[in-house]
Amino acid sequence: MVLDIPFSRLIESPSPKTKVIRYGEGESVFSKCKDYQATLLSSCPANVSRDIYWIEVSRGEPFYSKPHNSGVIEHVIITKGRARVGLKSDSYVLSEGDYITYPGDLPHMFEALQEGTCAMLISEHR
Repeated sequence: MVLDIPFSRLIESPSPKTKVIRYGEGESVFSKCKDYQATLLSSCPANVSRDIYWIEVSRGEPFYSKPHNSGVIEHVIITKGRARVGLKSDSYVLSEGDYITYPGDLPHMFEALQEGTCAMLISEHR
């Protein structure tokens, strides 16, 4: 072990995991000059590109997505309403301001639990 880091961690690829940040729970930076707060939800790794989608969903049947290409990671922020989001095998109920990230290369889903639910979806590609 060097620098308290196991050698295997230096050579293995990071495995994507699901992460949920509830509104008001993230690490925030506040400005001294104004009523302004910025919360980092996810930093973009090197050599990665991201596509950004605005989602508007009516309440009804869940939308199930087949797995995308290997290594795709999805990030979702609920901007209005409530929804069940995440992996088909491990989904979470999210409210306005909540954030989730999960491996997009596994079966996943989005189900609006309120009429007029809106979200921001960021799809990360390596």
